[in-house]
Amino acid sequence: MTSTEHVTEPESADAPRKDRAADERAVRIRRRLERLIGIAATEGNALVALRNGDEIFPAMLEAIRSAEYTVDMMTFVYWKGAIAREFAYALAERARDGVRVRLLLDGFGSRLIDKDLLEEMDRAGVQVAWFRKPLYLSPLKQNHRCHRKVLVVDEQMAFTGGVGIAEEWCGDARNPHEWRDTHVQVRGPAVDGIAAAFAQNWAECHDELFDDHDRFTAHRPQGDAVVQVVRGSASLGWQDMQTLVRVMIESAEERFRLATAYFSPDAYFVRLLCAAARRGVEVEILLPGPHTDKRVCQLAGQHYYEELLACGVKLHQYQPTMMHAKVITVDRTAALVGSTNFNQRSLAHDEEVMLAVLDDEFTATLDAHFDADMAASRRVQPSRWKRRSLLQRAREYAVQPIRRYL
Repeated sequence: MTSTEHVTEPESADAPRKDRAADERAVRIRRRLERLIGIAATEGNALVALRNGDEIFPAMLEAIRSAEYTVDMMTFVYWKGAIAREFAYALAERARDGVRVRLLLDGFGSRLIDKDLLEEMDRAGVQVAWFRKPLYLSPLKQNHRCHRKVLVVDEQMAFTGGVGIAEEWCGDARNPHEWRDTHVQVRGPAVDGIAAAFAQNWAECHDELFDDHDRFTAHRPQGDAVVQVVRGSASLGWQDMQTLVRVMIESAEERFRLATAYFSPDAYFVRLLCAAARRGVEVEILLPGPHTDKRVCQLAGQHYYEELLACGVKLHQYQPTMMHAKVITVDRTAALVGSTNFNQRSLAHDEEVMLAVLDDEFTATLDAHFDADMAASRRVQPSRWKRRSLLQRAREYAVQPIRRYL
């Protein structure tokens, strides 16, 4: 036998059992989510996980420039810089060519957009609407923002995730000026759920919900992923987003992974994480480290580090730049990805959108990204954290009264 010959190993008897167990686990999670949230999952979806601006922005811009009928885009952050201009010019160019282009901006998050870009898009025929401008709101609505990031092109392709339109998201997380984030390209029936997230907020801001450009076309199967699109709403009381995250934590049997930009949970979700760790689930949480854009939110989450570490939860702080991704994976079987952070603002107050995905390959991709990010992170050591300074402890306690707004 030569060295180049391939020897086929006998298939392990455990392999079919493992496959069946994974399939049964996926079915359980799907039924729990469908029944407890009341939104049917769709089959036949194709998803592409896009990592950082170098992958995300070209894919989004290519989709916009290829649009023939409609472009619907919404974002929380639309700031300044070359990438902001590139998106504005791409949207304006399609509008001038007769494509119906709608852009929905959060009244607070996008307040820094260059006015000349708004004028350029307006002249080209882009319909720009603002979600809850602070000047025109009652005090009760000021705290409820539209944090969703959505792009839907020709009703057939959609994008969602954590990325805003600003220079901070450009690049490949190589230095503190290039943020780390994840976005997803979606084709298939789940596009309708993402489009509904746009329509829900557009209806609040604009009189016309649809027009002759909307064809309401059906979707052919594009892949094998099962996807449930969950929308969080800016209102009072228990929200679907809280149910979604709770189900994922309580469904975890082997491993629960969380990457989030803003970690400021309430005591209830801390108890859920601890309970998972105590029943033998490997709970790993990836958080911003020295490069965070909201130090006050980081302090609010650090208040719970000691309790989490004592339960066996593993905390990792990302070192190269700001960690802005919002990703959860469970048991190598299921994943959540979208705009929702693990903080009270996202879970209870803001408009959010999240994809619950049941697909082994997609989940494996996100897990591989998580592994790479952990390699660039520093683990929080329980013994060292217990010895943190009195000043650090004082700062943690000082922000507790405002943690529900973080």
